[in-house]
Amino acid sequence: MAAPGETRQETASVRNEFALERYRYILQQIHAVNENAHRFLTLYQTLATALVSAALLLFVGYQKWDLAPDTARGGVIGLLALVTVVAAFTSILIVVGALNWLDYRNEECDITDEFVGPAFRKRPRPGNFLRWYETYVLLFILVSVITMWLIAALFLLPAMR
Repeated sequence: MAAPGETRQETASVRNEFALERYRYILQQIHAVNENAHRFLTLYQTLATALVSAALLLFVGYQKWDLAPDTARGGVIGLLALVTVVAAFTSILIVVGALNWLDYRNEECDITDEFVGPAFRKRPRPGNFLRWYETYVLLFILVSVITMWLIAALFLLPAMR
């Protein structure tokens, strides 16, 4: 039979091992969240390029294909609407990823506060969003969608008569 001191020591050892494994998991999840933002940007760039290329191809070839201008305009608008949906979906995934990152970082700070010492790691501050690359990815997506719509509204659609 184990002495009472040994039981407490074993419990503390198991607790420390569990905390270490949880800490490793949190660090792995933080890394995955960071990588996902790049994947989402790649997804947006690929789909937006394909859809805008299709819209430009429609603009250039609608007369050769004997399409009515209204049909071609509707196709260009539909393709830009799809780009907008892809942009919105990508933006939502990036925002959710940033919120997950905040949760994981706070949990990381909780573990290090308890096992290493208070304030070992500074807690993330949402006010630092200007330093997050996700902010600039979202700005890129927003600016690119607005630019696509403006180019279509000012140049492509009026030329399809």
